[in-house]
Amino acid sequence: MITFAFAVLFLIITPGPGVLSTAGVGAGYGFRAGFRYLTGLFIGTNIVAFGVITGLAAVVLSVPVIRWVLMGASLLYLLYLAARIAFAGARVAFIAAGSAPGIGAGLLLQAINPKAYAVNTTLFAGFPYAPDNLLFETATKLLIANAIWIPIHLGWLWAGASLHRLNLSDRAQRRINYAMAASMLAVVILALIAGLRQ
Repeated sequence: MITFAFAVLFLIITPGPGVLSTAGVGAGYGFRAGFRYLTGLFIGTNIVAFGVITGLAAVVLSVPVIRWVLMGASLLYLLYLAARIAFAGARVAFIAAGSAPGIGAGLLLQAINPKAYAVNTTLFAGFPYAPDNLLFETATKLLIANAIWIPIHLGWLWAGASLHRLNLSDRAQRRINYAMAASMLAVVILALIAGLRQ
């Protein structure tokens, strides 16, 4: 169980579309709006987890056309987000101002987020610790994963919202934008490499 908890921590804490966009919404719209978006991500990640646990995700993703459509939609969204970050100018605004993304946006991101499927598949198919009681193992894995997921994502939201309140120099703000865009591009490249290997 401890090995599983460490795996959850390291798989979730690494920057991916969920945590990067959470920081972005916090930076662009503040904590309250970011919390609504985070609620959608939370619901979405659990829907993905149930899809993986029940095998529905494997069945759906076994159809090459569907898998490539979802992968393409995800990659395009991530490229779009990286471009928005990179060209945000001198202000720290990972997602340009306008109407704040809400619960639906968080749900949608998780539905097309390749990291969500990869992480959940790794966690629920691997790290067995109660092979004689699959129900217990699955239930405790869900509890452990959510107990780690929530504070990590709240931390990223807080970090983004904190940036929103800072009065940084234009140069520092541009550097933050470029670093966040580069992180998103790295996620796109890794997802593309993983998709081409399948």
